[in-house]
Amino acid sequence: MAWRCGVGKFTDMSTKALENQKALVTGATSGIGRAIAVRFAQEGATVYVTGRRAELGKETVELVEQAGGTAHLVVADIGDLDDVRRLAREVGDVDVLVNNAAIFPFSPTPDQPVETYDKIFDVNVRGAYFLTSALVPAMVAKGRGVIVNVSSVAGQIGSATGSVYHASKAAMDGLTRSWAVEFGAAGVRVNSVAPGPIRTDAAVEQAREVFETFAASVPLTRAGEPEEIAEAVLFLASARSSFITGAVLNADGGLVVA
Repeated sequence: MAWRCGVGKFTDMSTKALENQKALVTGATSGIGRAIAVRFAQEGATVYVTGRRAELGKETVELVEQAGGTAHLVVADIGDLDDVRRLAREVGDVDVLVNNAAIFPFSPTPDQPVETYDKIFDVNVRGAYFLTSALVPAMVAKGRGVIVNVSSVAGQIGSATGSVYHASKAAMDGLTRSWAVEFGAAGVRVNSVAPGPIRTDAAVEQAREVFETFAASVPLTRAGEPEEIAEAVLFLASARSSFITGAVLNADGGLVVA
């Protein structure tokens, strides 16, 4: 047995963790977002998948259906505020929002183009902010809801070429703490999952051999898999974490403590 949302109440652990809930996962056309969408569906949620790439989004929907779940695709660019507003209207009220969409072009500070700086913050911070702003009032009105921000341990450490990306992820953890305070009394929980090196196609393609060296340097001596991050997000999205809000859960193989 495990705690439910509600003091003194229990729920049967054999029940699917997100049974009859509606979830929106951004950046779910590949990688971590795709793994989250599939895992949520396996746990009973109806999942709304969003991202810029329609064909990859259709693949995610097919994977969800193969897992016995239900998914819907809404193609949208989280970096475009008009798309964010349209996405919120099309999806409507949700029980769980996962702000996962992000980009990570790296550059030394003196070489950082303004356009890339703006794009990183538009996607990684602004889009999540205004999507949350559009969807959280319905959660507040219902007296329940969960928001999980997929940030990064980059928000807690530094690197020589990732200053803007690192700053954007630190901003998301800051929003997590503020939103937890702002919406907690209304029954809305807000937490972050901060991954370390995760073996996604994008990470491996952009970093190549540097990725393998970096992954081997963490205490667990390996990269994580998207499915492992999905499990952490599922925990925070479910009633199994009903007394946790404002937390940043590092899923990084021990990177930040090394």
